[in-house]
Amino acid sequence: MIANVSSDNTVTIPDEIGRRLGIKPGDRLDWAPLDGTDAVLVRRLVDRGELARRLCGLGAHLAPGRDLVGELEAEREREDLERVRSLGA
Repeated sequence: MIANVSSDNTVTIPDEIGRRLGIKPGDRLDWAPLDGTDAVLVRRLVDRGELARRLCGLGAHLAPGRDLVGELEAEREREDLERVRSLGA
């Protein structure tokens, strides 16, 4: 697909590419020239919220029906309470 560079050095992303990659207004793109060529690598940088959403689902198939994040938080709270109790003893 071909896109034109405007006079103010902007490029419009072709609709098909934008949809396929989930590119939306406000997204950040990383541009890197490929050494020894006239090619440029462009990749979409995901924001932290998107990255967190992606990571939350990893491993869910290993423990169906369990809230692994909730279990981890509860474990951390128990450890904190034990630490406080051991300091007070």
